[in-house]
Amino acid sequence: MSLNYAAAGVDTAAGDHAVELMKSAVAATHTPAVLTGAGGFAGMYDASALLAMKRPVLATSTDGVGTKIRIAQAMGVHHTIGQDLVAMVVDDLVVSGATPLFMTDYIACGKVVPQRIADIVRGIAEACAATGTALVGGETAEHPGVMDPDDYDVAGAATGVVDAEAILGPHLVADGDRVVALASSGLHSNGYSLVRRIVEVAGWSLERDVPEFGRTLGEELLEPTRLYTRLCLSMLPGVHAFAHVTGGGLAANLARVLPEGALAVVDRREIAPPPVFRVLRELGDVTWDDLEGTFNLGVGMLAVVPADAEARIIGAARDAGVEAWTIGEVRVGGQAPAGATVVSGTKGIAAGAVALGGTYS
Repeated sequence: MSLNYAAAGVDTAAGDHAVELMKSAVAATHTPAVLTGAGGFAGMYDASALLAMKRPVLATSTDGVGTKIRIAQAMGVHHTIGQDLVAMVVDDLVVSGATPLFMTDYIACGKVVPQRIADIVRGIAEACAATGTALVGGETAEHPGVMDPDDYDVAGAATGVVDAEAILGPHLVADGDRVVALASSGLHSNGYSLVRRIVEVAGWSLERDVPEFGRTLGEELLEPTRLYTRLCLSMLPGVHAFAHVTGGGLAANLARVLPEGALAVVDRREIAPPPVFRVLRELGDVTWDDLEGTFNLGVGMLAVVPADAEARIIGAARDAGVEAWTIGEVRVGGQAPAGATVVSGTKGIAAGAVALGGTYS
């Protein structure tokens, strides 16, 4: 019996067809700085513009979208997951004040279905274009016998640049700084293992119409992660730190951008979790402690700003169509209010702490 690669389950022709389907979407993200097109062994980016910086510092980030993939697969909707990927990767770069330059993606699948792969990459490319990020390359790997034919996973990495003197972070945060919340679009891309378990135990189908959402459960769960990159960069200078609220929730991520000895006092009464969080809480009988340690609860990005910049930052966000409001204040050397939940030491780093007080509105 004669064997070949196709007989082993790898269809290189299907892979080539997928590339043809996605080429125009990828090319739309390219600026003159991109020196290579689709099909090269490596993406090449002209970095000569960085010479205008006094001390250019490269920033890099990598991530995936977790088990939200399972919802996309179950719904047969594959283009939105690309925005989730870009948001998770590129919006981590902006936390340091970096402007994204380029991104690469990686898709592993059990079987290459050209249109499905093209839909995923189209979503990635559209989000890259929306954030000013060039999609300079990627890889699609077919893994027969390791992954089921309809299974896939996506990951990506991006590189950005910031002048050293413009880097944001704990070294800028000062006593009296305000903590401004930027609204999320929903669940974003964190906590879906808990979400899926809640839905499974409750016996709800993804096609179920949920009055609180005004659409089906599946449509609500697939709402793409909000892209904050352009908005955050437009606020500079004048911001001391950003915190991207991803895995671990608001307090755990805010603590990472505070200096040692600083305490951010956040009032839960200033946060009204959108319907999706309330429905999941009631459906799964999840405690507020578990909820706030897993989800963003309606706050997808935080800006730590001087008091005299507070109104400008809130106005800039609202002008861009993103609701923003103040939820707390930084106190250097301060004490946590009685009864507050204090979070510190997240991600294994020595940083500040966050005190969550009050109850959600």
